[in-house]
Amino acid sequence: MGRSVEDVARLLAVQAGYDRRAPLSLGEALLPAGQDPAAALERDGDGLRIAWLGDWSGHLALEPGVLTLCEAALQRLEAGGCRIDPAALPYSAEAQWQSWTTLRHWAVCGSLGGYYADPDSRRQLKPEAQWEVARGLTLSAQDIHDANVRRSELYRAWCALFEQVDYVAMPSAQVFPFAIETPWPETIDGRSMDTYHRWMEVVVPASLAGLPAISVPAGVDAQGLPMGLQLIGAPRDDWGLLQLARLYERISGELAPMPAALNG
Repeated sequence: MGRSVEDVARLLAVQAGYDRRAPLSLGEALLPAGQDPAAALERDGDGLRIAWLGDWSGHLALEPGVLTLCEAALQRLEAGGCRIDPAALPYSAEAQWQSWTTLRHWAVCGSLGGYYADPDSRRQLKPEAQWEVARGLTLSAQDIHDANVRRSELYRAWCALFEQVDYVAMPSAQVFPFAIETPWPETIDGRSMDTYHRWMEVVVPASLAGLPAISVPAGVDAQGLPMGLQLIGAPRDDWGLLQLARLYERISGELAPMPAALNG
């Protein structure tokens, strides 16, 4: 892991801030002027509340071994003072999925629709991309509106969860890395995937709600294949999430112990 979290923090500190060319850019500063990002990352875990969503009460199809590695990774944070409590997904998984797939079809259709319209260039799109565009072309304005309404509901549900906890944890992926010759996993632990992106459903909540998220190494399976632990923060708590990831780095033994002055 090295100093990967510090690298991300320095990159964020450079990129963050208001720019009038980006109308949705945020104006508040991440750090006080002149503060070193590395020093600002240090914190202890005492009192931090982390909700563990696991496999979303059985909704997610996960390859055997994924939960075991992630739960072992969580124990490291627990040893660092964090409180880990099981929790349920705060919003309907099906409504979330319908919102995300609708908005994804719409976005892919917008970006690749021109290629799809031309028979020659359409053949250069992979079948999954063609399917996305075709689905996007069937959407109505009401479909897009309904998907955005569900997205807003989801956002409010996650905000309510963050009134009870500080961070949320779940696996970063549903499967271990697979052979490059495999386009996508059609089944996971005996469960068929109904679309080509159902196998990555675990990344949907943070993406759809616009929440800061980071993946930290959880370990490897018996074949040496890696898995990650996904940590999610409340809206705009990017720096706090990086502090938690830095704490995980330190507990995992990748960094020297925290200086006594910062460790209380």
